[in-house]
Amino acid sequence: MIILEHMAIWAKDLEDLKQYYIQYFGAMPNDLYHNPNTGLKTYFLRFEGGARLEIMQMPGIAGHRNEDSKLQYFGLAHLAFAVQSKEAVDLKASELKDAGYNILRGPRITGDGYYEFETLDPEGNRIEVTCSMGDHE
Repeated sequence: MIILEHMAIWAKDLEDLKQYYIQYFGAMPNDLYHNPNTGLKTYFLRFEGGARLEIMQMPGIAGHRNEDSKLQYFGLAHLAFAVQSKEAVDLKASELKDAGYNILRGPRITGDGYYEFETLDPEGNRIEVTCSMGDHE
């Protein structure tokens, strides 16, 4: 058996990104790891259900092309968070919109049977919030 252990994102503002995932997605961070030799700083964020996201910062890391753009690029496409119902999708979309985050698409029903919306986190990483319509019609 092979299990995806975690995914990682380079961050410009590590603390701001950590707070976003704590506030809007219930992430539970570990203590900051800092390697003074390389300048690397990281947090592991654990989500309900066990998934983990590592957010990292280090001098010399270049920016990425998702910032302020509705276009997609090669590389990480998005992070998807599952919620229990269409109402929960709508609530999260409203919460993020009210907090000043742009909703790129949706909420909408997709062709493959999901109800979802797309947004960007504070550093331009694409986020989906979704529920399966097969389970929650």
